[in-house]
Order: sequence, then structure tokens, then C-alpha cells
Amino acid sequence: MKLRLLGSSSLRVSELCLGAMTFGGTAHLYAGEEDCRAVYDAYLAAGGNFIDTADMYGMGASESMLGRFMGEDRGRIILASKYSMNTDPDDPNTGGNHRANMVRSLEGSLERLKTDYLDLYWVHAADGLTPPLEVMRALDDQVRLGKILHIGVSNAPAWWVAAMNAAAAERGWTQFTAFQLQYNLAERTIENAFFPLAMFQDMAITAWSPLLFGALTGKYTVAKDGSVEGEGRLGGPMGGRMLTPHNLKVAQGLQKVADRLGAAPATVALAWLLHRPAPVIPIVGARNLKQMDQNLACVGLELDAETLAELDALSPPAPTFPESLLAMPPLRTMVHGSALVDRLVPWDTN
Repeated sequence: MKLRLLGSSSLRVSELCLGAMTFGGTAHLYAGEEDCRAVYDAYLAAGGNFIDTADMYGMGASESMLGRFMGEDRGRIILASKYSMNTDPDDPNTGGNHRANMVRSLEGSLERLKTDYLDLYWVHAADGLTPPLEVMRALDDQVRLGKILHIGVSNAPAWWVAAMNAAAAERGWTQFTAFQLQYNLAERTIENAFFPLAMFQDMAITAWSPLLFGALTGKYTVAKDGSVEGEGRLGGPMGGRMLTPHNLKVAQGLQKVADRLGAAPATVALAWLLHRPAPVIPIVGARNLKQMDQNLACVGLELDAETLAELDALSPPAPTFPESLLAMPPLRTMVHGSALVDRLVPWDTN
């Protein structure tokens, strides 16, 4: 597995990140400890070193399981966790981005993970309430204490991230070095705002749900009566939300490409992410070793320009204003004159 720098940080991380959301817990989407251990071992054996979890995954069970697994591996693992999601419905202060929840959540994560620091700590979601300066100052304090080394942000608007980083830079505080966002072959809207911002601010993009909760694996179909056929998490109520006509059309197109290449749809979908113009690190999860092997196979799958174009055409993101206007050659001629300047600008991500 190849290594990449994580945004503007000096962290060398593997091109695939192991997502531990399925580790621990009792709901149907979780896996048992034996299967999780096999997935963990296979990932490390393939050269992976970047593991992502959160305090709310299995209400702490994911972190506890990783704490048992890592042992002597901890020193070579780039370990990331998150805070922001409520962990006690009866106490509103156990959720949100504010300092009190950050400190409480971080201390709990460190204890469960059996470590005294995190390489990367994510804001799990923007709460819309906490003042930006409180968030960035509180994160910077934890960096100065040595409890976290770098910070990232998940599920927040691009303008919010840009404003937070600008405020931190002005004060000499730690800035976000990575995004964690939903991104896959069927959900590509982040390309319009986040790709340019990531390239402009040298931020890494990690992609959660790179297989759209399994909808892109080819194992689900929708019967005429609307029922979901296929075993897995989408066999329940979530299936109706994920197995939309758009997503099924993308999955069918992906299956055709995968059949031609002699690869699993999951392998092709992940390989497509590794070929994006902005550096993308897919966060791969698995409930068993077979799924993990299909995920890991993507690092050895090269996609030629024709195949990439075919996959791109399955779900092109709708253009947004003003980027769509600014990318038009006639407008550039109006701005620059008769000599059209040929230079890649931030909104040219294709």
C-alpha cells in the first residue's frame, strides 16, 4: 500500500484508512470481535497504518476494541477519533463542539483506546451553536498539551471550514489539515466546493461511506413491490433511503465495468476514488475478511482513462454557480482578452 502525506501535516498515512465503525456494539451493522480482529490484521498486513474511529461508534465499544487490538502496534498506527455526537440523550452537554464536551470526549477516547495521544482528532459535525473561536482555541489547547497532534473536520460546510482556518491562522493556532466527508461514485456533490478548498489550503480529503453503505457492492436489488433483496444493513429500513433509482442506476453501471475488468464492484468503486484529481483517502470498513479482501484489492487495480471516463459519466455532479460561469471559455475571454489564458484554476477539478 502506498503512503500519502495527510494534507499540510507531516503524517505519512496509507492510501486506505481502516474505518472501525463496525467494531463492537450489538446492532446488526456491527461485527463480532473475532471478525474485527481478522479485518484489523489483514489491513495491517497489507501495509495500512491509518485507523479511524469515534467515541459514539458502538457507544465507545469500537474504541475499546481497538484499544485491546493495538498493543505494540500503537506506535506505528496513525490513530484518529472524533467528538461532537451526543452520548447521553438526557444530558445536552454530552454533545456538540463546545470545549466541555471536547475535553470530556477526548479523555474518554484516550482511556478506551489505551493511549495518551491521538494523531488526529476530528470535529465529527458542525453543531451550529458553538462560537468558532471557542472550537479552534479548545482544539489548539489540546495540541499544546500533547493530547492530539493534528485536527480535522467532518460534516461541515466548506465556508465554515475556511472561516475556522482563517481565524486560527490569524491567531497562530492549529488549523484543520483534513476533511472527512461522504464521497463515492453516486454522491459527488463535494467536488464543487470542497475539492477547490482542499487544493487551495492543502487539506486531505478522507471519504466516508465510499461504497454508499454497501449500495455500490452489487449485492442489493429492489423488487417490484419496493422491498429490498439482499443480506446486509440495507436489508432494513435504511435500504429505502439508499437504494434510490439514481443510486441503483449507478450501481448497475458500476457492475458492468466490474464484470468487464473481472473485479468486484467494491474494488472498482474504491479504485475510482484513488484516481480522483484531488487526493482522496477512502475510509474502508468491513464486517468480515472477505469484504476486507475486496476492499484491499483496489490498491492494485489500475483504471485507464477510458474506464475512468465511463465511471465519471455514471453520476456527474451538477454544476453550481458561480463556478460553472467562471469555467466558461467565453467568460475567461471577456476577463483576459483575446489571448485565452491556459491555466488550471481552483474550480477546474475535472
